[in-house]
Amino acid sequence: MEATIEKSIQETRKKQRLNSHAQLRKLVLGSILPIGLLIVWEIAGRNAYLNPLLLSMPSDIVLEFIYLVQHGNLLGHLQISTWRALGGFVLGGGLGLLAGILVGFSYLSERLLNPSIQMLRMLPHLAIAPLFILWFGFGETSKLLLIAKGSFFPLYVNTFLGIRSIDRKLLEVANILQFSRWHLLTKVIVPSALPNILLGIRLSLGIAWLGLVVAEMMGSTSGIGFLINDARAMAMIPTVFVGIMIFAALGKLSDSLILWIERKCLRWQQNFKGG
Repeated sequence: MEATIEKSIQETRKKQRLNSHAQLRKLVLGSILPIGLLIVWEIAGRNAYLNPLLLSMPSDIVLEFIYLVQHGNLLGHLQISTWRALGGFVLGGGLGLLAGILVGFSYLSERLLNPSIQMLRMLPHLAIAPLFILWFGFGETSKLLLIAKGSFFPLYVNTFLGIRSIDRKLLEVANILQFSRWHLLTKVIVPSALPNILLGIRLSLGIAWLGLVVAEMMGSTSGIGFLINDARAMAMIPTVFVGIMIFAALGKLSDSLILWIERKCLRWQQNFKGG
């Protein structure tokens, strides 16, 4: 008995080491291209191949970042932008999830709602941003609604497609077992559509950050988008790049978080991971 337990512990430790090595290898491989680009960028800048008025060197961007953290209220702008993006995502993504379930679950709802939703999905952010400002003013409401508008559609479309892609045999088994509509939804439909729903969440978060940029660059007095717009007007190129890099980092962190949740929730999947 003790030998069996000891063997099980050793196998667990071996799996943990292999997993750690795989994660380290993944991190190293993913870092090669961006680090290489930064090195080439820095060398080109120091050898005067780049115009500093158009493209700042990475070292200058880092120094500007440090200065803004210490003296430029960068963390305050970052906090405001983060809350705006998350608030708009929760509002728009939540409504998109509910609408996707409703339309995917009901043929009548699809015929009634889906054509209008697909038409609204084609409206570009830049086209409707002035209208949102006109209707709701320059306050937080117009910004949150603009971000929510962008976050709504990816989650709606992927939830709808996930539900409509469910194997009909699962629904037939549920009917044989006389599942109620609630149990059918919670035990069969949503779990089967979960891969698509999580993909929709990833896309909605990405669109939320893009919508935040549009919202903050049009009639805002705070946030990273405002910082970029203000720096652009005064030709402060390193500050512009600091804002761009922050948006890129936030987008990557949020995407990695959803990927981690996806791996935890979809362990049962045996998908092809590349040769």
